[in-house]
Amino acid sequence: MQNDKSKFKNKFKQRLYSFTLRLVEFIDKLPSDNISQRIGDQLLRSGTSILGNYIEGQAASSKKDFTNFFNYSLKSANESKLWVCLLRDSKRVSSKEEVEWFLKELDEIANIFASSILTLKGKK
Repeated sequence: MQNDKSKFKNKFKQRLYSFTLRLVEFIDKLPSDNISQRIGDQLLRSGTSILGNYIEGQAASSKKDFTNFFNYSLKSANESKLWVCLLRDSKRVSSKEEVEWFLKELDEIANIFASSILTLKGKK
């Protein structure tokens, strides 16, 4: 059982890292107009924060601290969905497939964090 948990944690960390790299490439391809750049900056902050807070949580000093970092990651995933939707709806992104992939991936990541938080709080 513990081995399965360890495998899941490693795969999830790799998934978050791959997501973050793909996000950086996506943002780098945005148009260079002022609006796209500002929304891209916000997306970069929130999107990279997901992984950053997850990594910080691994070194947490208490269960409460650990849970808080997961909460920050969850909030960052939800915020990232907003920025991706704004880029899509303001027609600043040409690849609908890529936008849909990001939204699906962010939903799945958010669901994993939400489920983990419920488990940590003993509500699941």
